[in-house]
Amino acid sequence: MIRNAGARRAHWSSRWAFILAATGSAVGLGNIWKFPYMAGESGGGAFVLIYLVCIAAIGLPLLMAEIMLGRRAQRNPVDAMAVLAREAGASAAWRALGVTGVITGLLILSFYSVVAGWMLDYLVLGAGGGFAGLDSAAAQSRLSALLADPQRMLLWHSVFMLMTAAIVGGGVAHGLERANKLLMPALFAILLFLLVYGLIWGEAGRAAAFLFHADFAKITPGVTLAAMGQAFFSLSLGMGSMMVYGSYLKRDTSIVRASVAVAAMDTVVALLAGLAIFSIVFAHHLEPAAGPGLVLQTLPIAFGDMAGGALIGSLFFVLLVFAAWTSSIALLEPATAWITENTRLTRPRASALLGTAAWLLGVAVVLSFNAWRGVTLFGLGIFDALDYLSSNILLPLGGVLIAVFAAWVMKAGHSRQELNLDATLYAVWRLTLRYVVPLAIVLIFLQLTGLLPRLT
Repeated sequence: MIRNAGARRAHWSSRWAFILAATGSAVGLGNIWKFPYMAGESGGGAFVLIYLVCIAAIGLPLLMAEIMLGRRAQRNPVDAMAVLAREAGASAAWRALGVTGVITGLLILSFYSVVAGWMLDYLVLGAGGGFAGLDSAAAQSRLSALLADPQRMLLWHSVFMLMTAAIVGGGVAHGLERANKLLMPALFAILLFLLVYGLIWGEAGRAAAFLFHADFAKITPGVTLAAMGQAFFSLSLGMGSMMVYGSYLKRDTSIVRASVAVAAMDTVVALLAGLAIFSIVFAHHLEPAAGPGLVLQTLPIAFGDMAGGALIGSLFFVLLVFAAWTSSIALLEPATAWITENTRLTRPRASALLGTAAWLLGVAVVLSFNAWRGVTLFGLGIFDALDYLSSNILLPLGGVLIAVFAAWVMKAGHSRQELNLDATLYAVWRLTLRYVVPLAIVLIFLQLTGLLPRLT
């Protein structure tokens, strides 16, 4: 029954098409600013080494598992978990894992689109020479003005959501695959251009030292846990995106090789972005700052101070928009696949309907920065509440349940058949997924929710 479903299902045209799409899902705004900053402030090369270990021990086995579940079922995440549970003789309640993933993706999309809208705004601002002459006070003032302007934020939020829904509505071949074949190479080309610029006119040596000098004295239990969390979150796991992308994967494609390629490309993007960004930051005698401050306050000052800053700044924000776009497409796809496979709605109408739902929730996010600033949910603003629910609770929950199902519930013969691993490697993967991955994600969850005292 599972096999027959794949005969009627759209598929990626090649392994490379899947790798580009899956990498596009994984590469997001966090790769461009969060990982490089965490590495530089947390031991440089020592942090990178721990992160790579965590990718191999946590991220990669779970990525393989999520892709495997999708390809095995050849269905959207909700129906995939239903048929896989039935095949394994398990409870039908496992279908809830797929539902949770779909809902998580839409929740994240609602506020991710608002943040991506900031990047569109700054792209237009930079292209028009708006960074010229900026100092720290002016950069802060520009960001504050944007957050205080609901009409402006709503415009860009709407534009970005339309961009996302249009691609998803085009289907696998003409939407997802075509977009990622254009956007991902363009993203790499822009990233390499900015890197070359940094090598020639920036402080590439200081940037490399900031990122790669191994200071093991900074490696603490808290830093190790942060590396574990980054390894988990950076691969877009636990929200159904990789599962639905895996469902479009052909049977003759190696899940292991594709997963390794996705994890490697995701890490390379983060490191190259760090080198490019910090080469520019250090060349202009600016201090690296965490979070949106680096992107929306520190870097615009550098762009306004350099020759050709309008071009370099514009390219940088095009890079961010592309990274956000490929990720948002993956956030909307699981729900769209679910609707189109279970109703008479066409894909364009389903993506428009779901995009509208996420857009409406995003309107509340927009207002949470200004008109509804005093509105709280469980003591948090709307933006922070949605972020907390999805990132700190739903994603870790989805990750743990995927690991448990793939390693404990699914029949070993079925998972080994999909992964096509020899006995030793398969045993290592299964043991890792049974014990190491759930324990690591539980620790991440306890730290994020404050149930575990913050380690230093």
